[in-house]
Amino acid sequence: MFQNYLRIAFRNLWRSKGFSAINISGLAIGMASAILILLWIQNELSYDRFYTNTDRLYKIYSRDNLSTGPLAWENTPKPLGTALKKDFPEVEKVTRFRNVTFLTSVGETHLNTQGAFADSSFLEMFDFPLLQGAAHNALNGGYNIVLTQRLAKSLFGNADPMGKIIRASNYVNFKVTAVLKDLPPNSTLQFGCIIPWRYFNTGWAKMSSTNWNHNLFKLYASLKPNVSYAQVAPKIKGLVEKYAPATYSTLKQQVIMQPMEDWHLYNVYKNGVPAGGLIDYIWMFGVIGILVLVIACINFTNLSTARSEKRAREVGIRKVIGSSRAALIAQFLMESVILTFLSFVLSLLLIQLVLPSFNALAGTHINIPYTNGWFWLIMVSYVLLTGLVAGSRPAFYLSSFQPVKVLKGKIAAGTSAIQSRKVLVVLQFTCSIALISSTIVVYQQIQYGLNRPRGYDPNRLLFTEGWGTPFAALKHDVLETGVVSTITQSLSPVTDVYGHNTIDAWPGKQANEALLPALGAVGDTDYFKTVGMQLLAGRNFTGNAGDDSASVILNEAAVRRMRLKQPLNQFIHWQLSWVPRNLRVVGIVKDALTNAPFAPAEPAIYVWQPNWSFTVMYRLSPNVSTSAALEREATVVLTVWTPCCGRAWPRPQARRSSTYPSRPADESGGTYSVHIRMGRAGTTRD
Repeated sequence: MFQNYLRIAFRNLWRSKGFSAINISGLAIGMASAILILLWIQNELSYDRFYTNTDRLYKIYSRDNLSTGPLAWENTPKPLGTALKKDFPEVEKVTRFRNVTFLTSVGETHLNTQGAFADSSFLEMFDFPLLQGAAHNALNGGYNIVLTQRLAKSLFGNADPMGKIIRASNYVNFKVTAVLKDLPPNSTLQFGCIIPWRYFNTGWAKMSSTNWNHNLFKLYASLKPNVSYAQVAPKIKGLVEKYAPATYSTLKQQVIMQPMEDWHLYNVYKNGVPAGGLIDYIWMFGVIGILVLVIACINFTNLSTARSEKRAREVGIRKVIGSSRAALIAQFLMESVILTFLSFVLSLLLIQLVLPSFNALAGTHINIPYTNGWFWLIMVSYVLLTGLVAGSRPAFYLSSFQPVKVLKGKIAAGTSAIQSRKVLVVLQFTCSIALISSTIVVYQQIQYGLNRPRGYDPNRLLFTEGWGTPFAALKHDVLETGVVSTITQSLSPVTDVYGHNTIDAWPGKQANEALLPALGAVGDTDYFKTVGMQLLAGRNFTGNAGDDSASVILNEAAVRRMRLKQPLNQFIHWQLSWVPRNLRVVGIVKDALTNAPFAPAEPAIYVWQPNWSFTVMYRLSPNVSTSAALEREATVVLTVWTPCCGRAWPRPQARRSSTYPSRPADESGGTYSVHIRMGRAGTTRD
């Protein structure tokens, strides 16, 4: 009987080639959209789930209770990790972590590398598979370095990298002590190499080791087995009050933890508590996928029922010769499932064609998991369910025809059939209108974010992230090419904020009032000119370290927040890094959108700190195209990024490398690296 149903189903499909093609292609597009969304959701849900102790890993947050409301952030003071490990036996391990970009060199090979500083416990907490070396001692020495497999291959080729020397930023040598297997793309933590925190713990980083106001470091902790966060949470809240009572009296700062499973999905905090994030987009796109599939199924149903007259005589003859209604329903459902299966095959081809463009757009590495048994089990269920849902209405409707009326030609659809088709059409158009309206709203929001005044000029603005960049030599060589009109250095690019600090006092400060402005550490007098920020009052930094180190420039939001009617020449007291100091306000600049294009400008404070400069920004000359400018840069892999809505949604457009003879980076000679990206609001990270 099954073979008979199958044979008849294929005959009917072949007899109505046009109808079958329309139904198969329409359903295939809907299924492809739903499957693609499903693959994206599965990829996002899989983030950070591959560690053996995922359920015991946490990110540490500071939650401050400001007069404007609670604020939680992931940058923490440096002494917090030591206090956690010391005071709470429930905490198994703690590691500090900070991303950094710098040049790695082996012989004539120079690569601009996204690296990180981390404590020696990092590799034991996050058990990335090691190909060579041991996790317990790979980061013990101050001049050790751990490479990923890809970076090791790029630097050393097929040679064994263990024990070899790598030069970082042209002035310090590190010895390779371990090689990690390449990090999976669904890992929140991404880096090409790790350098011990012991090396980073020098200079200003060392001086701030006991300062609870300096929030520039990420902190991760693992709890001991059988210890829940609920047991630890009430105990760790009062750490700041215990060790930094002055800070606590102003901020009422508490320590909280976020489970590792939530890092990627719940990355937005409001009023000091998790308030969604990527999980909201997952729900939204999940609903969109269901709506698209529903529209395709309704289209399938309506087309099938519209052909009822052509199938009616077949139904009547089958019933006359003894076919039961159940047998007819089974036959029509079989045809529907076959159509759905053919649509599924076509949908896989469509997905394979669009996946490269989709991955480039979404910044993902999604592939169809052909070798995964669970994928095929889900897909078989998906095909059967879609086929049964899409074909149920035609099957029950066609099988209900009475043979006497059919054979007499009286097959006019009844009122109920017409009404049901009207309901389906209305539902189909309702879903379509909802999707179209949502698309228009999203598009308008994106345009608003792109066209909203930013307070700086993003056009022809590029930036480099690099630790230890020889700025003086770089500035000379880049300006000498003529493709750059101005160049500057700072702690962070204008599109991002790398840290916040507490202002202890200012004129008119009320009791228990707190302010944590964004930290803008400027290392060059051309900063505001290069980024295109307007100086509204006062003066710029002069480049005189003695004068500038005691000066500060505020933005409009900071002036409003501090209620300063005459801000120039006022003094604010700031526990800046390691030295409490009085800073004189010498200038006011226009607000700039430094984090997200949809959020209001936050209070910002700009100080003179050349030693904190991790970023170099460039303003291209007006008569030089961007492509021509990139071709002139020095010994580098260049990546051009175009603007995208949101905080960090980059889209790679082109990659190429180019060299030109450069001046020595210092008296001992050498080369330096430039990693350039188009600077637009929202494109803030790799």
